[in-house]
Amino acid sequence: MNSNDTTVDQADTESIGARIDWGLAASTGKRLARSGPKTTAYTIDAAHAELADAATRAEAPVREVTGLADGLRVPTTRILDRREWVDAASRSMQSMLGVTGDADTSGLAALSAKAGGVQAGGLLAFLSGAILGQYDPFTPDPDTGDPGVLMVVAPNIIAVERSLKVVPSDFRLWVCLHEVTHRVQFSANPWLRQYMIDNLEILTSDAGETTGEILGRITETLRGDKPREKGVLGAMQLLQTPEQYEAFNRMMMLGTLLEGHADHVMDAVGPAHVPTVATIRQAFDKRRTAPRNPIQRIIRALIGMDAKLAQYIRGKAFVDEVVGAVGMEQFNTIWTSPETMPRPNEIDEPRLWMQRVL
Repeated sequence: MNSNDTTVDQADTESIGARIDWGLAASTGKRLARSGPKTTAYTIDAAHAELADAATRAEAPVREVTGLADGLRVPTTRILDRREWVDAASRSMQSMLGVTGDADTSGLAALSAKAGGVQAGGLLAFLSGAILGQYDPFTPDPDTGDPGVLMVVAPNIIAVERSLKVVPSDFRLWVCLHEVTHRVQFSANPWLRQYMIDNLEILTSDAGETTGEILGRITETLRGDKPREKGVLGAMQLLQTPEQYEAFNRMMMLGTLLEGHADHVMDAVGPAHVPTVATIRQAFDKRRTAPRNPIQRIIRALIGMDAKLAQYIRGKAFVDEVVGAVGMEQFNTIWTSPETMPRPNEIDEPRLWMQRVL
């Protein structure tokens, strides 16, 4: 094999993330992000302090209910505004996608990287107004050295608690219970991080197929009986190689488990620590499913947010049933390895998972 062949092979398998100008994505996202609800400096400062305290207080009850991460140090939490979240999310995506250097800035590659950067920036700007909190397991905290960082977006939490007309202190703790559960999931089970990275590497790699090969696979898929997600995620699946399709399923099942487990923990911890938890849950679920304007519906479909909502619902039902049947200690067998993760046919039939794993 000569040097030119090597160059072609490397290009064919290069991660899509390496072809995006992430600096431009971050600057575009920050420029387009809306500033958030009108508040006084006092209100913002008070919210920051309360959210930091709530994230710390959430740790003990989450560990107690889940039986995970006991004995580990309680890490700090970053309280961000929307533009700060855009910066953090851009860094997270680079870490998640294994991007270690700058995008190619020569010729057509530079134009493609800039176009990708603008598109990614627009997506980050939209999400910056929707994300309440996030645990990033891919980017080590530069201040503490922790393997990941928990972030909550203060203006979005203020906006939602005002919209729902709920007790702010209760809502802030309730949100932190969900996000801290994600931190505990990854802290107690470090293999999850590499599992996600490995699957994302498969999903975002360029297989170097010809147009004819792609069209042939789409035709075959349409004629087959493989189950597909609705909307844009289903369209994405049509374009995937068999290896990518399997990785996609593994990521969907992991996401469904993580989100459903976090929602289960929120409700299990809530009654003892969040006095108005029933009111919050009712109002929040109603908000999740409320009709949206046409533009919002289109954007949500394009980025798969409705599929993420389905993850919460299906995942929580799975966790509720398994924990109700065998208890949390037995349920925690699920965190043992990739082989104990729920399979697509098991997520809606928890008894199948219990029969296979327990």
